[in-house]
This record gives sequence, C-alpha cells and structure tokens, in this order.
Amino acid sequence: QVQVVESGGGLVQPGGSLTLSCAASGSIFSIYAMAWYRQAPGKQRELVAHIIRDGSTNYADSVKGRFTISRDNAKNMVYLQMNSLKPEDTAVYYCKVVQGSTLSIYWGQGTQVTVSS
Repeated sequence: QVQVVESGGGLVQPGGSLTLSCAASGSIFSIYAMAWYRQAPGKQRELVAHIIRDGSTNYADSVKGRFTISRDNAKNMVYLQMNSLKPEDTAVYYCKVVQGSTLSIYWGQGTQVTVSS
C-alpha cells in the first residue's frame, strides 16, 4: 500500500507565490520519478513538471521560468515552488509517483490552487 498526499494549495493573488508539497509513504522502497500534473475545469490533466532520481527535470512551456520542482529522496518528498502565478494556473494540482522497481504509478488526491484577485 502506497499513500501519496499533497499539501500547500490555496488562494493567491496574481503575481503571488505558493509552494506545494507531496509526500509518498507506505510500501515504497525506491522512487524513480515524481511529477506534478494539473487539471483545470473542463480541461485534460496536463504535466506541469517532473523530476527523476538523478535530479533531471522537465517543465511545461507554460511554467518554465516561474515554477521549480525539487525533491528530497531521503524523505520521499517532492516540492513545487510556484512564482509569478497567473489566473490560468488555477487548477487542481496532482502529485504522481513512479516506483523504481516496478514502475507502478501512484497518484495523490489533489490540492486546489486558485489564482484570483
């Protein structure tokens, strides 16, 4: 059993910042990759950023230069620092964890981010 729990969402004004956190726990012995996705109302879920075990990262074009993904391998945690937030960043943000040994995928329940004045 693997649990993935996100935290840190909320309401922020345009131009503001938020940091999301995601913790993976349970029967997970090694993590290959962790990622953040988001889904806005009426839209498909999309990749925001991902980071693999060696620290390599990838970002959606829409967030490059504004968002930073990082991870703590010892704690099985991943973070998303979001700066210069825009109303179009409003969405439910989901954490995805890919287990190293089996490449099994686990998702969190999501955390709402709302950017509005």
